[in-house]
Amino acid sequence: MSTETIAVRARFNPLIKLYLVVTIGVTMVCTVVGIPLAIVWFLGVGRWWAQHYFDRLECQLGDRHLRFRKGILVTTEKTIPLENIQDVTFIEGPILKHFNLSTLKFETAGHSAGQASDMRLTGIIDAQAFRAQIMRAREALRHPPQGEQKDEQLIVLRSIEAKLGEIADLLRAKQ
Repeated sequence: MSTETIAVRARFNPLIKLYLVVTIGVTMVCTVVGIPLAIVWFLGVGRWWAQHYFDRLECQLGDRHLRFRKGILVTTEKTIPLENIQDVTFIEGPILKHFNLSTLKFETAGHSAGQASDMRLTGIIDAQAFRAQIMRAREALRHPPQGEQKDEQLIVLRSIEAKLGEIADLLRAKQ
């Protein structure tokens, strides 16, 4: 098995830390029960959590896969084969725009309807360019250059020929 080379390693905008602190804190304030938690959150727990979350964010685009990792207590690592990516949606709402952030949402093939687009990346620096790189890598994988495709087919055919030769030798030896 060959090791995959990492074509692009995404960098995340540090403003995602402030975005997370504010959005989670405001969500807590919106509930009566969450107000005491929001006070503790805004006094420092939120900044600590956001820094650790940011430190563990990782996204790599390889030759054949997109790998994403996040989480503090519960680490989520997701690997999506590029050929399964149907679309990458660029999302930039008013709150995200205020923090100079955007979200990339991935729609994949081969999953049930409830899980078809459950991967979102928020805070990638220059998300439009990263999206374009993903789409180019996907297209290159789906439609390799003709010469390269013929080379791969030739390798497979030679491998089959060698195996058939081995089988023929074994059959001759039994006779």
